[in-house]
Amino acid sequence: MIPSFIIVPGALWPLLPPGVHDATMEEVYQRYAINEKRRQLFKGFNRAADNIFGAGSPQIYLDGSYVTAKPEPGDYDALWDRRFVDPFILDSLFLQLTHGTDRQKAKYLGEFFPSAAVEARSGKPFMEFFRTDRLTGAGKGIIRIINYLKKGGSL
Repeated sequence: MIPSFIIVPGALWPLLPPGVHDATMEEVYQRYAINEKRRQLFKGFNRAADNIFGAGSPQIYLDGSYVTAKPEPGDYDALWDRRFVDPFILDSLFLQLTHGTDRQKAKYLGEFFPSAAVEARSGKPFMEFFRTDRLTGAGKGIIRIINYLKKGGSL
């Protein structure tokens, strides 16, 4: 279940409370696809999730301004779990990060990073980086979606 937003002093928008919050794709759609811009971003996220989950990833973590109260986020950010992934099924854009994520954003309207990777500027693992508000340094929540194609669970 996706919890209600909280006010964090200094943050631009209300945020999810700290933690990893499990949700289904339907719950994400109902909560966040509330206007045309957000519906378009959700469509891109859903296409990407279908590919990543179809390749075997057990879970995806959704973050960015998409999971805040910002009325019209520019994109979304996501992490994907590389364990059990068949690289021959996975869209190669998710593996080609040496030249940035522009091609991912063009195709899927958001950015995906391997969950075990390190964010270059901060030096923090992406999982930690995603769970910290950049402006305030306060903890914030992210959404975890379990692989709906495999009926799997968190490993």
